[in-house]
Amino acid sequence: MIRPMVNRDSAYFWNGTAAGELRIQSCNACGELRHPPGPACPTCGALDRGHVVASGLGTVFSYVVHRHPPLPGKELPLVIALIDLDEGVRMVGEVAGVDPEEMAIGMRLQVGFNRVAPSDGHGELTMPIWRRA
Repeated sequence: MIRPMVNRDSAYFWNGTAAGELRIQSCNACGELRHPPGPACPTCGALDRGHVVASGLGTVFSYVVHRHPPLPGKELPLVIALIDLDEGVRMVGEVAGVDPEEMAIGMRLQVGFNRVAPSDGHGELTMPIWRRA
C-alpha cells in the first residue's frame, strides 16, 4: 500500500482517524472549512489553523470503478468516490460494501475506519472507509 503523506498540515487528520474521528481543517480566524488541508486559509490568508470533527456523513458527488490494473493489497473492482460532506467540503474516499452496479450519484455514505497493519516497517495507519449510510 502506498502510504499517505503525513506532515504538519495533515497530522491532525491522521491523528483523528486513529481516534475514530473524521477531522476537517478549519481557519481559526474566519471559520472557513477546507479539505485537503494546507498551511494558509484560502479565504482570508490566515495561518491560524484548527479543526472540527465532522459528522462522517456525506453524499456521492461522483465516483469511478477501478477494475484494472491490479493494486497491491486491494480486491478489485474498487469503488472510489468524491463525497460531499454534510459540512460543505469534498473528500475522496474508498467505498466498501457497495456493489459497483449499485453505486449512484446522490447515494448517502457514512465514514468508518480501517486499521492497516504495517507492512513496510512504519506504524499502524487508520484509513477512512465509506459505507452506505
